[in-house]
Amino acid sequence: MTDDTSLDPWFAIPIVIACLILSAFFSAGETAFTGASRARMHGLERAGDPRARIVTRLLNMRERFIGSMLIGNNIVNIGVSAFTTSVLVGIFGDHGALYATVIMSVLVIVFSEVLPKTLAITAPDAASLLLSRFVSAAVAVLGPLALAVERLVRLMLRPFGIRIGANQPILSATEEIRGQVDLLHKEGGVVKDERDMLGGLLDLADLTVSEVMVHRTKMRTINADLPPEEIVREVLSSPYTRLPLWRGSQENIIGVLHSKDLLRALDAVGGDASQLRVEAIALETWFVPDTTSLRDQLKAFLAKKTHFALVVDEYGEVMGLVTLEDILEEIVGDIRDEHDITLQGVRPQPDGSVNVDGSVPIRDLNRALDWHLPDEEATTIAGLVIHEARAIPDAGQAFTFHGFRFQVLRKSRNRITALKITPLTVRPRRAAE
Repeated sequence: MTDDTSLDPWFAIPIVIACLILSAFFSAGETAFTGASRARMHGLERAGDPRARIVTRLLNMRERFIGSMLIGNNIVNIGVSAFTTSVLVGIFGDHGALYATVIMSVLVIVFSEVLPKTLAITAPDAASLLLSRFVSAAVAVLGPLALAVERLVRLMLRPFGIRIGANQPILSATEEIRGQVDLLHKEGGVVKDERDMLGGLLDLADLTVSEVMVHRTKMRTINADLPPEEIVREVLSSPYTRLPLWRGSQENIIGVLHSKDLLRALDAVGGDASQLRVEAIALETWFVPDTTSLRDQLKAFLAKKTHFALVVDEYGEVMGLVTLEDILEEIVGDIRDEHDITLQGVRPQPDGSVNVDGSVPIRDLNRALDWHLPDEEATTIAGLVIHEARAIPDAGQAFTFHGFRFQVLRKSRNRITALKITPLTVRPRRAAE
């Protein structure tokens, strides 16, 4: 039995269609703006695009924007459902409510949710620019209501001890970038080398020079008291262009000898090395604290226009040396030229295990094998084993932690010189990505 007071279906249909279009607009706007690239919008804004300026402004007031979109979407969806129900109940009686639920569920899900959101996420930048003025108008109208609802929610949560900071991000900008890069790598959009370079660049602020320096036990130095002829031979036989000079003890560094300066001085005296005054040629030593971040040290290298510094601890004792190349290698990976000495520190085995020298840095091992061993408490792989074992293990001892089995192969006094590392889930060896 129909109700004679019910609305004319031909009048109701346009209202339902208009409401579905509004619902689709709110759904597409929320999805497009959420997926829009801030960097892209910033570039377009600088190029003079007024629509990009609107998008950037709305993204900067994210909570009000999202609240407005959700409120608008819910008002339209609830309103059109109630309107359709009243119309169909007037036409079909009690069964009209069931018909309205089925019909509106299909229409809202397909045409107001899935379809517009799919189109928006396919090209979020273009969609956000297209909808920018309309979304801005909607936020201007619904924004005050969204702020009122937000304050009401905060008041309701306060008795439970939950306080929500306004516009407080959960992740820092660096963590967000790192997460995006890792996600793109998993999806195949970024190759491993590019991911490692971007990750290395982001790590510069967190790493210190003590974590990448050449330790003093591996430094190649020259005794300043040697005859000039022997010093020349030492410099020519070295793969390095800058060599620290010491006198009395190897910790007493008195300068840094550059091979190019030495050759110029040697040419000036006609090739007679006995006439050289090596100390007069040496450059002044630059000491930096071991706690200096790589980002600050990189800036210091660029400002000072030099590539070499000695690292000292809080007591002023020399711990090692750091070069510009050491910092760049944290970004681009190992840099080798025709004069470098190749040290075989990582030797993959057919069974999936890896034999590693104890002095290999954890970061280099992670980069080479795509592992994720922690490097917060130790710099080298031997240091990590000692830290986890809480002792200096003997040869033959084995430990399991962080998803790997570590077996000590060789030990020299108090130093672990060789380890065998086996992933607990061994995968066949494959070519480097």
